[in-house]
Amino acid sequence: MSESPRQFEKQAIDKDLSKIGRLEDAGRSQIRRLAVPSLGVLAGLVCMLIIALTTGWNLESALVATAILLGLYMGLSIGANDVANNVGPAVGAQAMTMTTALLMAATFEISGALIAGGEVVETIRGDIINAELMPSSHALVLTMLAALLSAALWVHCATYLRAPVSTTHSVIGGILGAAIAAAGFSAVNWNIVAAVTSSWMVSPLLGGLVGALLQLLVMDRILERQNKIAAARFWVPLLLAIMACAFINYLILKGFTHLWQPQPGTLTLTTVLLFAGTYALCRPLIHFQSKPLENSKRSVRQLFRFPLLVAAALLSFAHGANDIANAIGPVAAILETVQTGRISTTSTVPFWVLVLGALGISSGLLLFGRRLVRLVGHEITRMNPIRAFCIALAATSTVLLASTLGLPVSTTHITIGALFGVGFAREFRTAFQRGSRLKSKSLQSKTANGTASGTADKFQLQAYQRRKLVRRSHILTISTAWVITVPLTALLSAFIFAVLSALSISV
Repeated sequence: MSESPRQFEKQAIDKDLSKIGRLEDAGRSQIRRLAVPSLGVLAGLVCMLIIALTTGWNLESALVATAILLGLYMGLSIGANDVANNVGPAVGAQAMTMTTALLMAATFEISGALIAGGEVVETIRGDIINAELMPSSHALVLTMLAALLSAALWVHCATYLRAPVSTTHSVIGGILGAAIAAAGFSAVNWNIVAAVTSSWMVSPLLGGLVGALLQLLVMDRILERQNKIAAARFWVPLLLAIMACAFINYLILKGFTHLWQPQPGTLTLTTVLLFAGTYALCRPLIHFQSKPLENSKRSVRQLFRFPLLVAAALLSFAHGANDIANAIGPVAAILETVQTGRISTTSTVPFWVLVLGALGISSGLLLFGRRLVRLVGHEITRMNPIRAFCIALAATSTVLLASTLGLPVSTTHITIGALFGVGFAREFRTAFQRGSRLKSKSLQSKTANGTASGTADKFQLQAYQRRKLVRRSHILTISTAWVITVPLTALLSAFIFAVLSALSISV
């Protein structure tokens, strides 16, 4: 049966519309790629204009404008790379859409930065260098400029390579390299450098261990019980109370340090009261929510969906409060040094600088955050609300444990370590359970039918044991990026400092 001219016309129109749609997608992709340089150039011009109108145009004004521009670039890089750890598991678990996750994370990042970012930022991160040994205030300004640029370039490159890295380690490496170039090795506090280096191994291992233990606990005490709903009514309120205590302590110790620093006794009493109150509130709510649910793993997962959303929001808030210093800390040091002409390790941050840093992080997340959110949420191991909840709880509790022990750990390393830990725990437990069932079947078939069926079951057992639930290829990429972060940013920063010093001498 031949097609009518109208049908041919309809097919041609569909093909044309499809081509137009592909062209529109390509155009949006190009616009997204040009958004960052365009925004950067616009922000730089506005900053230069404001500085020129208020203070006049000179070398110091040019350095301040450059610092603000680089601070924005660093904020964009942080938003594109680091924030994915907070919402990636929730997106992978389908607890929220990508767009919802990005908007929520951006909102809470800005809130955390502006509410709890603090008026005073430690500009020499972790006392990594002795600022008093810098040869001059101008050398300190160039050191911070070089550190900002090298850290932003590396985080940007790591985002392109799809490797979540520690922005704190990037800034520390940048300051380290530029300081050595400016004042020699004696300006570096090497004991702090050794502590930071040790955290490369401690952070992911701690996060992976805690994440694996939480995943095995949930599987053993809830998912593998005959009456899963009854087990969930006991354990879910308990886990939610632990989560509430972990997050409140996380926010106090990592987010509100500039607003409130309670005594140990006060913090302990607050934690106990919060645990009791949360458990008393959640137990009847979970009981009510679980009444219409059937006795299945799918039903149990629904009980973790809303707590996961709360966890992702609180992680984003705490990240904005804590890591805003990576973008604006060096900028604050430059502003203080240029204005006073003296070297200072701490400085008051103007509110407009805090706003620029918060907008930079949120803009980087909205424009380029999808790349690493997909990696963290989908491509390392399969997510569901329970696994994502275990990752979030493992990350916060491990940071608290490390802070109590005085270990300088990376939140990024801990979160990714918890992600791998949860995946490997699931893989190990699944292989063990299926192996046990197949061994039992194999023994029964040998008794009934001889060895032929037993041999077939042996091959099936080996196939199950070889089944991988975690993609190993990402381990090498991510771990390599972690190891080279500090030395690479240090070398790059030393080179940039040498170039800036040569240019300033010529000027």
